[in-house]
Amino acid sequence: MGKIIDVSRLVKKYNKANTNAVDDITFDVSEGEFFSFLGPNGAGKTTTISILTTTLSKTSGKVSLAGYDLDKNQKEVRKSIGIIFQNPSLDQNLTAEENVRFHAILYGIYPFAPTFGFMSKAYQKKVYELSEILGIQKDIFKPIKTFSGGMKRKLEIMRSLIHKPKILFLDEPTSGLDPLSRKNLWQYLNEVRKSEKTTIFLTTHYLEEAEGADHVFIINKGKIVSSGTPSKIKKELIKNYLLVDSKSKRKLISELKKLKLNFEEKENIMINLRGKNPQKVISSIKTPLNYLDIHNPTLEDAYLEIIENNNHA
Repeated sequence: MGKIIDVSRLVKKYNKANTNAVDDITFDVSEGEFFSFLGPNGAGKTTTISILTTTLSKTSGKVSLAGYDLDKNQKEVRKSIGIIFQNPSLDQNLTAEENVRFHAILYGIYPFAPTFGFMSKAYQKKVYELSEILGIQKDIFKPIKTFSGGMKRKLEIMRSLIHKPKILFLDEPTSGLDPLSRKNLWQYLNEVRKSEKTTIFLTTHYLEEAEGADHVFIINKGKIVSSGTPSKIKKELIKNYLLVDSKSKRKLISELKKLKLNFEEKENIMINLRGKNPQKVISSIKTPLNYLDIHNPTLEDAYLEIIENNNHA
């Protein structure tokens, strides 16, 4: 698969700022990938997305999206992307379909018509297809002031896909949603991704949402500080460890030293499992245990360690 996003030595410096908001970053995204761009507030995520989506000018660097140079073909770039912002941007006075229709007309994909019935057959078919995938087909002609937060998010996804973008930018797409709505929304996003073959570019503070990404880039203080698949990032940075405790804690510690196990004594004892079989380690401990748990690291564990290490570098 070819590169659908190609960013080389991107820099953004604001007037009077002492440091660059985006500081010489380079990355690429393959067509059809689920790409996650992570970082704390103020790290440069929003600035980068604003540049890629043509709403903010860059200071220097080269950027291409869907084969179009950002400097030379902004109009074509805009036609190639869809955006779901952190804050809803729907017109509350319109129906769901009217919100979608005016968005489609603004992009120049479908010619103007005053009502749904006068729109092209291609547009009508797309509305029915997407509304069914997203589970809002029964509500598509209702005023969106009657919609729940989750339904409005689904409508925003539909609106962002109506012009058949090659890249979908998701900026905190589940912000403000309850856990069930978040789960359902991701189910729909994955269905849309498969059916539309859309590249997804995600920013989120819910790190579990990025676990399913093909690639993850972590930005801090304007610089890329880590990149790779979620499993690669976790494997390189975070150790699997065994949490144990015993009423005979001194005896347990003495035994662990004799077994030459690498461990830390905290509230519980953390035994480093890197390169070791957990079951063999457990069976080698003869001191009676009153607590036992195997900790498998998450992407959030790795992310927090990366950011903390970078902040102290």
